[in-house]
Amino acid sequence: MGNYSDEELARDGMDTRSLSSSRNQAQNFTYIHKVGVPPRQNLWKEIKATMKETFFADDPLRPFKDQTKSRKFVLGMQALFPILEWGRSYNFKKFRGDLISGLTIASLCIPQDIAYAKLANLDPQYGLYSSFVPPLIYAFMGSSRDIAIGPVAVVSLLLGTLLQNEIDPHTNAADYRRLAFTATFFAGITQATLGILRLGFLIDFLSHAAVVGFMGGAAITIALQQLKGFLGIKKFTKNTDIISVMHSWNWQTIVIGATFLAFLLFAKYIVRLPILIYTNKHFIFLHGSYMICEQGKKNKKFFWVPATAPLISVILSTLFVYITHAEKKGVAIVRHIEKGINPPSANEIHFTGEYLAKGFKIGVVAGMVALTEAVAIGRTFASMKDYQLDGNKEMVALGAMNVIGSMTSCYVATGSFSRSAVNYMAGCQTAVSNIVMSCVVFLTLEFITPLFKYTPNAILASIIISAVIGLIDYEAAILIWKIDKFDFVACMGAFFGVVFASVEIGLLIAVSISFAKVLLQVTRPRTAMLGRIPRTSVYRNVEQYPEATKVPGILIVRVDSAIYFSNSNYIKERILRWLNDEEEKLKASVLPRIRFLIVEMSPVTDIDTSGVHALEELHRSLQKRDVQLVLANPGQLVIEKLHASDLVNLIGEENIFLTVADAVVTCSTKVVQEV
Repeated sequence: MGNYSDEELARDGMDTRSLSSSRNQAQNFTYIHKVGVPPRQNLWKEIKATMKETFFADDPLRPFKDQTKSRKFVLGMQALFPILEWGRSYNFKKFRGDLISGLTIASLCIPQDIAYAKLANLDPQYGLYSSFVPPLIYAFMGSSRDIAIGPVAVVSLLLGTLLQNEIDPHTNAADYRRLAFTATFFAGITQATLGILRLGFLIDFLSHAAVVGFMGGAAITIALQQLKGFLGIKKFTKNTDIISVMHSWNWQTIVIGATFLAFLLFAKYIVRLPILIYTNKHFIFLHGSYMICEQGKKNKKFFWVPATAPLISVILSTLFVYITHAEKKGVAIVRHIEKGINPPSANEIHFTGEYLAKGFKIGVVAGMVALTEAVAIGRTFASMKDYQLDGNKEMVALGAMNVIGSMTSCYVATGSFSRSAVNYMAGCQTAVSNIVMSCVVFLTLEFITPLFKYTPNAILASIIISAVIGLIDYEAAILIWKIDKFDFVACMGAFFGVVFASVEIGLLIAVSISFAKVLLQVTRPRTAMLGRIPRTSVYRNVEQYPEATKVPGILIVRVDSAIYFSNSNYIKERILRWLNDEEEKLKASVLPRIRFLIVEMSPVTDIDTSGVHALEELHRSLQKRDVQLVLANPGQLVIEKLHASDLVNLIGEENIFLTVADAVVTCSTKVVQEV
């Protein structure tokens, strides 16, 4: 004993206690449960179950079970037109809430529609058309009670940018308009197809972080585009001196624009409206112009102030220009908006020719972006009011309204964040608020449009700028940075792509980075070394729980992913690297070597042929080192495939356990016996 140092004696004592603990644990666990092997399933039933979980996870046909044919017909019509279901319980009290909210969002949508049409490089009336027909269709087919339908800034900008790349809207307005209707038609077809085929999960590839960056970049691009109208610039000078530059501006236009922009921003921040994610006592907002916090709740009764501010601005500025004849002093005005309701446009859609493919491409992109925005809004308010929203039904409804809209002189419409927030705060009860808004737009088209003749363009620019400022969600970007750095890269990639390249490039970067993240997580899954939590039989990650102790002679590794061809080789090599690292530490500390390697397979939801081969190779590599491979808690699908591949016989059925604790009891007993 005198030849050993104090450190070695302490280490030997610790090893003795660990082995003693393992023996005590073995005495406490007198019965070791074995992994159950389920009976083999019928191939057709297995395929059917997989298809059902993939495309029909919500079991949409359950209400039709054991129903008569007439009842099934009624349920089918209600599924297609939800208004037939909730309309039966509609009453005057609900109509009063819908009437107020419909009138309120109409006062917001009319000036916005005229302004957003400019973003799409279309005449003002097309913005109003898009808030007349689509909301009516959605009210009958949509399942959200709160979404307000119409043109939105980001989709208008995206559509205008993509269309302008194909046709000049100024020199060839007729063909440009036809291509816009064609793109809208295919946007609707895309949306409806995703819903009918139940492929709505595809839009989830556009992550929240990518949407935040994309929206922020688009907001800056939109705001910069409006500076020409805001400053009254007709033709910018090439001279570099400040006097020449100032002469290209119109100071009267600047005064009008700046005055009403200040009014719009002041009105907006009198009250803050709810938008997206509730955490503890505060809402974390996705689009910051409409948000709520504890401090904002007390101002809820003033929701109508920011909602009506754009219309008030249009009325006051129009009166000012009319009285002062400011248009004669260089203030640009709208001049003319076509009177009357939507003319038919089905004959203007390109179903053949060179523009068919271009319209299809633009429509798919615009439709996906519009769908992402609408579904995000719908889910938000559904969770806030505690009701279920069927995403696939929403896609069919949005697709149908855009297909019909393309045939009635509308361009792509979707759910609007700002209008939906106002709709919610105004006390909407059902989609009837969209019908009320549509009726007000109808009256505007029939009787009021001539009054917009003297509306200054600077006001439209101010309305757009005030609307998109809130899309620059810097607080969400900060939160993304704190939570996930890779998400932040996606956010910034989308942002800078839009700002420094184009809207479509920014969108492509956002989707590419999101895909890259998914691929990285699939090909490089996490693994962890486990240890036993003191005074329990629970085994957890030693990095998360430093007090967790390792079992002498045993290495426990957990794989936190399904094992597929894309990651099987990495997982095998990572497990061997865990073994090498641990053996080096044990060798340096003169401790017993590893005799058993336990792989905790609870998180392994599936395994393919490459994964099975990887386990076979791992088993052979461990045999050369005189280390036994042990598996703990493989799931039903995994154990079926292990038996089918005969890997169970290779490893030994006695080396597959129900829990890590069972495996440790058996293996530690063998280690003690060997020692």
